[in-house]
Amino acid sequence: MRFGKIDYLNMLPFDAFIKSYPTPCHFKQFLRLKKTYPSKLNQSFLFRRIDAGFISSIAGHQFALYPYSLGIVAYKEVLSVLVVNQENAFDKESASSNALSQALGLKGEVLIGNKALQFYYSNPKKDFIDLAALWYEKKRLPFVFGRLCYHQNKDFYKRLSLAFKHKKTKIPYYILKEASLKTNLKRQDILNYLKKFIIL
Repeated sequence: MRFGKIDYLNMLPFDAFIKSYPTPCHFKQFLRLKKTYPSKLNQSFLFRRIDAGFISSIAGHQFALYPYSLGIVAYKEVLSVLVVNQENAFDKESASSNALSQALGLKGEVLIGNKALQFYYSNPKKDFIDLAALWYEKKRLPFVFGRLCYHQNKDFYKRLSLAFKHKKTKIPYYILKEASLKTNLKRQDILNYLKKFIIL
């Protein structure tokens, strides 16, 4: 079982959950090693270097575990998917967000993940566009950035998805502290940010 992990703060609830969820020992060993950003994870999945993971909506929709698949969903603003007022540039770490920027006809540099969140909290002028907020303003819909997708072990991922949906996961203090030190973001800012994302 080779599960790829997105190494972003929005995955902290799932990270905390999976630590206590019963899995084969090699599952968690591989999970610790295979940490990367969305577009690279997409490639690993499509070339079957991993068996499952949270894959960008634009890349993995046909492999999602419908109707059980977990999704990374933003309702209104998200804080970590931004277009900033600079030269046009896609974020190499992104797939869905770059496509969303194009769909919305935006010009500027796309930033996603932890670096976008750092930009958000360090920019008091707020001279950027939150893509999820603009999407909601135009479409009145949440935006699904990624879904849990798989190539094999369907029953395992079905049970995992249902267990996550039915369990209220509290992120331990030590995990938040580690995340704060790693990203130079305040613990409370991280908690406020996590309220913007839903994994369901």
